[in-house]
Amino acid sequence: MFEIRVICAPADMARVSTALGKAFQTGLFRSVPTRDGQSRRLYVTADHRPNPQTWPAPEQAYADAPCIADEIGWTVRIAQDPESYADLDREYFLRKAAVLDRIALSNDPEIPYGSDTEAATTAGLFLMDMDAANGGCDPRVYVRQQYAQWAKNQ
Repeated sequence: MFEIRVICAPADMARVSTALGKAFQTGLFRSVPTRDGQSRRLYVTADHRPNPQTWPAPEQAYADAPCIADEIGWTVRIAQDPESYADLDREYFLRKAAVLDRIALSNDPEIPYGSDTEAATTAGLFLMDMDAANGGCDPRVYVRQQYAQWAKNQ
């Protein structure tokens, strides 16, 4: 995330803010007059737009994943082992977030917001925090991207 400052004529403010909004994910624009009063300074917090090609669909991300029961078993075994539990690494939290996402995806579509969805989102947020990833995307989509990259490199 970064901040952009643009100095422009008042008549150009709408055009400049529209162009920046197309190029970046932007927050609210703040406008301040310049010292001479002839122009305006526009400030906005922005971030790069995610490349949609880097966000795989669940079917792509989990195409070669072990079955859900096996992944649950793996995460439980690791979490129950006192020696392993003290050294839980990124792989553990990635695989745990991915299996929670897969469970949430497999649930009945008539119940779109349940504890499975919340658990998957929370696990994704934890992984994003661990990775110091910016918050510009859905945590579950982030998990899918990271899992697909991790699986490709296994």
